[in-house]
Amino acid sequence: MLPFLGAVTFLTAIGNIGLVSVMPAIGRMLRIPDFLVAGIFSVSALTWAVSSPFWVSRIGRAGPAFYIRAGLVGFVLSMGGCALAVELGLLAILPPLATFGCFALLRSIYGLLGSAAATATQALVAARTEGAQRTHAIAGLAGALSLGTIIGPAIAPALMIDPLGPLGPMLGFALLGALALAGSWFFLPAASPMTAAASSDPNAPTMSDVWRSSAIGRYLNFGLLLCSAQAINLYTIGFVIIDRMPPGAAAAQQMIGIAMTAGAISALLAQWGLVRLMSLSPRTMMRTGAALACAGNAAAMLGGVWTAAAGFALASFGYGLARPGFSAAASLAGSAKEQVGIASAITLIAGASITLPPILASMAYQGWRPAPFAIAAAICAALLLDHLARPLSDAAIVHDER
Repeated sequence: MLPFLGAVTFLTAIGNIGLVSVMPAIGRMLRIPDFLVAGIFSVSALTWAVSSPFWVSRIGRAGPAFYIRAGLVGFVLSMGGCALAVELGLLAILPPLATFGCFALLRSIYGLLGSAAATATQALVAARTEGAQRTHAIAGLAGALSLGTIIGPAIAPALMIDPLGPLGPMLGFALLGALALAGSWFFLPAASPMTAAASSDPNAPTMSDVWRSSAIGRYLNFGLLLCSAQAINLYTIGFVIIDRMPPGAAAAQQMIGIAMTAGAISALLAQWGLVRLMSLSPRTMMRTGAALACAGNAAAMLGGVWTAAAGFALASFGYGLARPGFSAAASLAGSAKEQVGIASAITLIAGASITLPPILASMAYQGWRPAPFAIAAAICAALLLDHLARPLSDAAIVHDER
């Protein structure tokens, strides 16, 4: 079951990050302003964030497998529909703003259903693991996500072939989603061990309950700010590279793929390499990750395109450590009854971090080119200083469920 969840995470990451890697070039082809290109993903992320609390009680009743499949359906519909919207825009049947509206609406379908799938996946992992095993499982899924972000930007430009052109990546990703959906009927259980307990307890903690918990909320707050910094990097690096390279958007696409692939490899090395090799604790992952992300962003503020790519890779290594670190810390700090609420909060963080931060950073970028890196560096530095100022032993995060 866990290997299949990793495969689903891998395939959807290929599509989502692959689409992110080609959207700056597609946006320039359609003459859509840069901040609106970032806004497309922000609208989807807002839908993701707003809808995530809605799924908590429903996952307990219907079981996680149903909602993981629903997320895959949303992924396929979104990718296929976005391909159609881009084609209509390129043919001038739709004006740029209308193309933006259609694209944003279709991406919101995935935001709505994808949040259900992410919450269900996190809850399923929490139900079947504990302690260090859960930390490794969460890091493993994060590694699958990072591996997908390596493959996505690498293959997306290759799929922009005649006669499909920019439609190629989206149609190819929709096909991958359809294959994963078919596989879900063979590999996912009809129900999970947590389903009966969750559905029989009407007083199970909600997402807001766990966020207000002093033991858990601290890690969720860390995650929200950290993921916002990463979103700023991820959704602006394409524009940075295009503007630092003289040939223009089409020629820069290969460099965007190189930078995003390097960042994903760095995160994968952190999650599948360093965490397992050194058996790092969640708090160590958080501290070290925040420090490296801060250093990477500071470096990327200076120099040319290769400096930006190298700084992005170093920051991605840091995020690759810190993101599974805060997820594992929050999960281990909660009881069995709190796991679905914690999963919902982590899902909300993934969406909320992509709403306003990339748009604001893109707007700041128009006035000062180093702005996205400076903002992300400041966030990571503040997180590190706050974490060091309030020491807590790693053992304190593990809730005694025995």
